[in-house]
Amino acid sequence: MNIYSNDGVIPELGTEYKVKYRKSTPISDAEDYPGFNPSKHVYKAGSQIKTKDGNPRMVLPVDIVCERDVAIQLRDGVTVYADIFRPAEQNNCPVIIAWSPYGKQGSWIHNDIFHNRVDVESEWEDGLNKFEGPVPAYWCRHGYAIINVDGRGVFKSEGNIPFFGQQEAEDEYDVIEWAGVQQWSNGKVGTCGNSWFTMSQWNVCRLNPPHLKAIAPWEGALDLYRDAMHRGGIGDKVFFEGLLIHLFGENMTEDIIAMVDEAPLFDEYWKTKVPDVSKSAIPAYVVGSWTNVLHTGGTFAGWQNYGCDDKWLRVHNRHEWVDFFDPINAEDLRRFFDYYLKGIDNGWKSTPKVRLTVLDPGHNDIMYRSEEDFPLARQQLEAFYLDASTGGFLRTAPTQEASKEYTPDEHGVLFKHTFKQDVEITGYCKLRLWVSSEGLDDMDVFAYLTKLDKDGKEIFTEPVKGQFYTGPNGRLRASLRHTDQEKSTDNQPYHTFDKIEKLQSGEIVPLDIGFWPYAMKWHEGETLVLRLNGQDLLRRPEFPELPCIETVNQPQQGHKHVIHSGGRYNSHLLMPVTNGRIEKF
Repeated sequence: MNIYSNDGVIPELGTEYKVKYRKSTPISDAEDYPGFNPSKHVYKAGSQIKTKDGNPRMVLPVDIVCERDVAIQLRDGVTVYADIFRPAEQNNCPVIIAWSPYGKQGSWIHNDIFHNRVDVESEWEDGLNKFEGPVPAYWCRHGYAIINVDGRGVFKSEGNIPFFGQQEAEDEYDVIEWAGVQQWSNGKVGTCGNSWFTMSQWNVCRLNPPHLKAIAPWEGALDLYRDAMHRGGIGDKVFFEGLLIHLFGENMTEDIIAMVDEAPLFDEYWKTKVPDVSKSAIPAYVVGSWTNVLHTGGTFAGWQNYGCDDKWLRVHNRHEWVDFFDPINAEDLRRFFDYYLKGIDNGWKSTPKVRLTVLDPGHNDIMYRSEEDFPLARQQLEAFYLDASTGGFLRTAPTQEASKEYTPDEHGVLFKHTFKQDVEITGYCKLRLWVSSEGLDDMDVFAYLTKLDKDGKEIFTEPVKGQFYTGPNGRLRASLRHTDQEKSTDNQPYHTFDKIEKLQSGEIVPLDIGFWPYAMKWHEGETLVLRLNGQDLLRRPEFPELPCIETVNQPQQGHKHVIHSGGRYNSHLLMPVTNGRIEKF
């Protein structure tokens, strides 16, 4: 397979800024691609499409008209192709657009390739849906049309594959407007789907296409630099390289991996990958979780910054895919779409604005507690001060200066505190850490919060059977520690990532390490553990075999991290306690 980089342009930057492109993976390498076949077919009610290993899928409840490889012309004359599923003998259908670059049919990625299908029951899919996209059988049964799109450059669609940004937003806008005027459409369009589908929804909603009446972002990054490619300023090419080599087409693909090296700082290029969702006037059903390795931060940032007041947030305790395909949740989403796309007065507006799950490893999670907003107005920011002399926490800053060093490997160093009362943290944590580096002029610091039960056993939440999530976490490269004070809050630092400040020998500097939001409970007698180390401990339950991301740390060459506390060095963990102030410590 011939992969190479080439200079190109994207609409926002013009010709002066050269963006890297690579040859898209040839369609001939896509083993399951069914071929280009503009045609019309009726799937009969009662039929069933089986998985490759023979597991049954959803029985089709109604006759479904499938129009394959329908040509849709975009504003610049480029043609993209879509598969359309709609109930037979029915017009006046609201439309749901499913937008991602993985292929309409014959995608390389589907739930069957994962162990135990990542807990997704095979009967929850019909074999017609895109990976991470809505199930046509379910939605056609309820009078909706589904449009699965191969965007620009994907498979037989013309042009080069963009990686979000203005081009993809305009393309999806054009398809939405096309769908809104088809003779079988009722003129109201929604968008739906998980991961890339969500990121594309954040992208297009800011343009407010006239026919787009509702969106359902179901876990998706918002700021591609801060959420995914350079979280904490630490480049991550491992996951996205696996994605990029599976983008099939006949032309070129924007090479986001090459751009990690070409543009390591947050520059004009990366600004094009941060859609301004505050501009959206479109009602939104937002779904998030605390345990998504890629999407948690962006999902909640999208919710907080979203421009339309008609927005709802539901936070679950499982993996994104099993939550998305669960029929119970499809029913909940349908109430939202029925209200905005069909005009049915079904009481949706009385749904609590926020439904939160609070994780409680070792006990039962608190499910879907109703809240007015997120972050919670009642949170109390409590400071836990690190004491490097004891490896514990104090409620007031220690007066005596102390330091503790560790080798920046996967083990690192621990700070612990056993609670004398029940404590719930829900929201954003921040770690202020005074550090120095021995043997290197930079350091990558990873921080994690976990729970020990009363017997001292570390316990974790389990979003997928047999796969565990490490816990609330943050990370930061010391040389990229500069923050924008106007955009930062007490517990949410905003790093600019636009200048490098290397460490001098013996220099002690403060790092403000922001944690993605989390909700977890500790009971009396359970222990809070803060782990500081030099390696990413998060594992993707879908791809547990992926290697760790590269860091600047050099533990094998004697590199040491040093933590400083007390006196001049007010190292502390700031936590949003939501069940009252901590009286016992």
